[in-house]
Parts: sequence; structure tokens; C-alpha cells
Amino acid sequence: MMEELELKGKSARAASRLLEKISTEGKNIALKQAASLLLENRILILTANKLDLKLAIDSGIKGAMLERLELTEQKIKIMAEGLVSLALLPNPIGEISWLKEQPNGLKIGQKRVPFGVIGIIYESRPNVTVDVFGLCLKTGNAVMLRGGKEAIESNKAIVSVLKKALIRSGLPADALQLIENTSRESAFGLMKLNKYLDVLIPRGGAALIQSVIENSTVPVIETGVGNCHIYVDDKADLDMALEVLINAKTQRPGVCNAAESLLIHKDVAAEFIPRAGKELSKNHVEIRGDRNVLDMLPYALQATEEDWGKEYLDLIISVKVVNSLDEAINHINQYGTRHSEAIITRDEEHANKFLEEIDAAAVYVNASTRFTDGYEFGFGAEVGISTQKLHARGPMGLKELTTIKYIIRGNGQIRS
Repeated sequence: MMEELELKGKSARAASRLLEKISTEGKNIALKQAASLLLENRILILTANKLDLKLAIDSGIKGAMLERLELTEQKIKIMAEGLVSLALLPNPIGEISWLKEQPNGLKIGQKRVPFGVIGIIYESRPNVTVDVFGLCLKTGNAVMLRGGKEAIESNKAIVSVLKKALIRSGLPADALQLIENTSRESAFGLMKLNKYLDVLIPRGGAALIQSVIENSTVPVIETGVGNCHIYVDDKADLDMALEVLINAKTQRPGVCNAAESLLIHKDVAAEFIPRAGKELSKNHVEIRGDRNVLDMLPYALQATEEDWGKEYLDLIISVKVVNSLDEAINHINQYGTRHSEAIITRDEEHANKFLEEIDAAAVYVNASTRFTDGYEFGFGAEVGISTQKLHARGPMGLKELTTIKYIIRGNGQIRS
């Protein structure tokens, strides 16, 4: 296994050197070519996806996890549109963010450059294959992909199309590497490939991300686990709060920016909880609440300590009544995953306090957490949502897939 990974890593490294020499225009042509070929080959991709779906259903996968795996003509169209939108965005590579002259005449500046080779370990979302390809290509990075076994046939079909686009555009096909072996050994092998990988990004559930953090010798950017909260303040517009809650919880419950927890100020609990319970139940959401919630919603289940920190990725939500804004903030900072948190309030002072004191990559006032997304933020796509603080935080678009180097111009200066 390691021999195969070494070969792929070596090829990716060589391809990354070639990508550094490709103009932005050349990369944009390849992105548009890839978008066209995805549409032209949609039957090939959908046929492969049907094989994955059958195996997934036979193995007991259902609900939101199955929805994440399934491709449709509309989803392929959206994937293609994402590549075109990336081609229209400015390229951060080569950007000189500052340049200053020292007293000794040296001119020192900072220039944005590619990482080189990026590794991605991800689970059952084949659209990630396209998003990552586009972002890495635009920023001049080669990429090694290790997807989950649930989506292997879909990923193989998609990668074959994307490689064809690279070849047709005169770019190195080795810039895109798919590890077709989906065993645990292949994942652990990629985690140890620091000879060729510059950074490793896990995209998936808590268990996957924790495994990568604990075992990788390659620098890791932590992404994705989302125990996101909606806090309904005592000064909230309750109609707005209900609309935001239902959107954040039910639009796509299997994604990391979906709401998993609801906090309600005690002064509006008696009015809001029955309304929220009715709408959540209408959308088939299971409610796990504290004693206050159970007193008003007899059909709710008793929440446990584990529920307060749980990312369900399903139609389940934990609900708690709090006595104050401070209690809500403390609860979120204790149990949240530093992903996305929202307050619903008409009080500007409360809104500002929430914005200042919540420790998360994205903090919202009067809006759904579902907007934490590279496309929604205007990045074209994303490689993941970083929940850490070093290098990148929040949706990782083009700029976050780059690093910097210092450029220094002199005229013979020597240090005394």
C-alpha cells in the first residue's frame, strides 16, 4: 500500500511543479473544460453513483447520509456551475500583499504561493471531489484524494472525467490523484506521507477528523464537525426565530452547518417552545429536551449530557431553556464545536455581546447557520469549514489553499 501511495505522491509533487508555471488563464480554461465534460458525461457519473447507492442501501445506510451520497442531474449541474464560478474569481496566487523598503535599502515583500500538494480524506459526498479539484487547480496545488468506500465508484467516474479535462487543456493529469484503495491502511498511509504532502485536510464526521489529528505526521487543518446552536433571545422576533430554526435544522440535516441545538430564553419559552415543537414535529424532527421542555412538550425525549455536545447529522435536535444571555453564551462555548452559532434578537447590545463572546468560526445575528458555506460566502466553493484558528478559519476557499513566501530585493547588501 505504501509503495502505491509513494508513487502517487511522487507524481503529484512533480505535477505541482508544472502547475506553478501555468497561467491563471490556462487554469481557467481547464476549469471550464472540466465543467463541460461533467455535463457531457453525466450519464457515466450517474450510472456509477447508482452502484454506490445500491451498495449503501444494502449495507443499511439511509436518511441524510444517503442523501449526501446521491447524485442527480441537478447536482451535477451545480457542480459544473461551481467550476465555472471559480474560473471567474480572481486568483490569489502571485499576489504581493505588501512590499516595504528597509533603512539599508532592502525591499522586503510577501507573496502568495501554492502549498504544493494537498491531501484530502473525506467520506460519502462525491461533490467534494469536484469542489476540491477546482479549488486546488485554481491555486496551483496538486491534490491526492482518499474518499470513502461508499462513494468509490462515483469518485472514480468523476476523476476520470476531470483528468480528461486536464489532458485536453494541456495540464498534467497527475495533478489529480485518487486513491482507489479505501481500506483503513490507505488512510493511515496518507497520514504518514509527509515526504510529499504539504498539508492534510480531513472532511467528514468527528471520528474521521479525530483519527487524522491523532495519527497524521502531515500538518492537519481540522474541519467540519458542527454542533451548531440557535439561541432565541428574550428580545427575539419569534416569527423570525421559528423560520430561521426550521431552515437551519431541516433544509439539509446531514450537513455540518445544520443546527443541532436550540437554546431559548426563559422569558419567551412558554410562547416559543409549543410553536417550535409543532413545526419541528411537522418536519419529523425528534426533540430531546431538558425538564422545562418536557413539561411543555410531553412527546419530547429527555436530553442527556451527551446530547448537548452531539452533532446528529439527522432530524434530531437538543433543546434547552436558559435563564440569560450569559448562560446561553457559556453553554455554547462549552458544548459547541466552534463552527457556526446564531442569536435571534432585536436588541443590538445583546447581538454585539454574542458576536464578541462566542468562540466560533462564524457567528450570526438573525440568520440561519446554513449560510456557512464557501459558495454562499462568495468563494465559489470550499474545501471544508475550518474550526481551528491556525492558518485558516471558516469556509476554506482559494486564499486558504495558499501560503506565503517572502521576496527580498537588494543591490549587494551584506549583514554586519
